[in-house]
Amino acid sequence: MADKGRLISFEGIDGSGKSTQAQRLYHYLRDWEINCALFREPGGTAFGEAVRELLLRGKGKEGEAVEFGRMAEAMLFLSARAELMRQTISPLLAQGCIVLLDRFTDSTLAYQGFGRGMDIEALAALNKLVTHNRQPDLTFLVDLSPNKALARLNGTHDRIEAEGLSFLERVRDGYLELASKESHRIVVLDGEPSEETIFELIKLRVEKFLAG
Repeated sequence: MADKGRLISFEGIDGSGKSTQAQRLYHYLRDWEINCALFREPGGTAFGEAVRELLLRGKGKEGEAVEFGRMAEAMLFLSARAELMRQTISPLLAQGCIVLLDRFTDSTLAYQGFGRGMDIEALAALNKLVTHNRQPDLTFLVDLSPNKALARLNGTHDRIEAEGLSFLERVRDGYLELASKESHRIVVLDGEPSEETIFELIKLRVEKFLAG
């Protein structure tokens, strides 16, 4: 049986402003007393948050450095997503909730696929497996050049951001390629204008989407 809710994701490289826009939309919908929830990836569950610490900080439970390859990295992201789907997203969608996600399946394709050079079709198949073939109904891709995104981070980089400029350029190019193939779902937004200007575009698109 199809779920009754709606799934809206926010994508982009770190520093693009996607997290800020996801939070703004969440508060906007809540102000209108619309049933909604916001989660980040990896995260949203106790398991997901533990995976997040390992993936982004590269540290174990005692604070020791932990090394792992691209396959293990991809599997960690996917396992965190599987638990997020099982514990939160699927039940909320069944209740008719609007679920907002700060990163989802497109991140795996952009970062592990285009960025790390892993097989895109294999990653897409794994995405379908862990999400029960549930794609976002609407995705906002906040697009910004890696140079400007890194400048916004003020030198504070997690394990993946620290891969450097060429890696982030591949990720960005990957996102734009995904958007060109799925323009019915992915809305590309210029990340350079003001936060308010970007949110006005998001708000208009979401209002139209929910009305339809």
